[in-house]
Amino acid sequence: MPLTTSSLLSDVASARSVYGDHSASLVETATLRRKAKSKIAGSESWLLTDDAVQQATPSIVASRRAVRLSGRDVHDVTCSIGTELAALSTTPGAVVGSDLDSIRLRMAAHNAPSASVFRADALTPTSRGTVVLADPGRRAGGRRTRDPAALQPPLPALLDVYSGRDLVVKCAPGLDFDALNWAGEIEVVSLDGGVKEACLWSPGLTSQELTRGSLRSSTTARRASVLSSDGSCEEITGAESDEIEEREPGAWLIDPDGAIVRAGLVRHYAARHGLWQLDPRIAYLTGDSVPRGVNGFRVLDRIKFSEKTLRQALASHRCGSVEILVRGVDVDPAVLRPKLKLEGDLAMSVVITRIGRSAVAFVCEARKPGGKNHPDGWNQSV
Repeated sequence: MPLTTSSLLSDVASARSVYGDHSASLVETATLRRKAKSKIAGSESWLLTDDAVQQATPSIVASRRAVRLSGRDVHDVTCSIGTELAALSTTPGAVVGSDLDSIRLRMAAHNAPSASVFRADALTPTSRGTVVLADPGRRAGGRRTRDPAALQPPLPALLDVYSGRDLVVKCAPGLDFDALNWAGEIEVVSLDGGVKEACLWSPGLTSQELTRGSLRSSTTARRASVLSSDGSCEEITGAESDEIEEREPGAWLIDPDGAIVRAGLVRHYAARHGLWQLDPRIAYLTGDSVPRGVNGFRVLDRIKFSEKTLRQALASHRCGSVEILVRGVDVDPAVLRPKLKLEGDLAMSVVITRIGRSAVAFVCEARKPGGKNHPDGWNQSV
């Protein structure tokens, strides 16, 4: 059955005539499996709830975490429908899951049959010798929250209960990391340009990972992991150099991935790729080339920003449609755009930002279709 908006009523009626009282659950399950297909590997045979699909970790992210924990026995104390359990079951080590929701536990047992599951409160330790993995609920009163104490279970209580244990906690990337006073590593993860999560790794797990890797130091406080659906991954850590030159803007502007910005590793990323900053306070980079796989802006013109000078510059470049991006300047792209009175036949991008005390506009070639999402901090209008 197509189960589209236009066909849903007739599809539900047809299902009811064959499956009776089971039809509603059947239609819901089929719909959720299709919804989850791009996010959860193997979901065509899973049992799901809509909330669980929305909250589930993408399989690519979960699989990468499972590789990092390979060989360890892991207890997911908030296992829900089993996304993490399924990924962990593909690597060496015992896998245990627990949750308070008995329905989701039954789903997890179906979705990750290699794992052992049981009902338990995440704040009651029920395993020994395991790495504890937790993903506190990020909604309070029906709305997303950034307050660690409002998570379910509360993050401070979780950290207290498992103090001294090897612990991995998934958090919202918008949490105030500095206020956590976390002694281990904070990893910010993005997938295909969208920031997905922050992950807290306790000190023992941080040292273990770095020993296996090729980093310069045995410890690091921050890591940005930039993942793509094609399987590629770039990691930037605070153990790397952040020494970059101070130079005039180059031929290209580069907007760092949101995970790099959130992790506070913009300078480290710039140093790795031979880039430099437009301004020390602006998370925006420039260079004479673009890192492989990154969608940058090729600069055509640089002007001191005002509506008049920008309108004149775009007219001289025969611009008829424009993507406007703003960082560090109080400009609303939606308000600015109609004032530019574009009449040309070319598409372009305009980047308005601050260098020192001056607002500057860069007129650039239009970005190619399919580029990465805008990182947090951009205002954008097309």
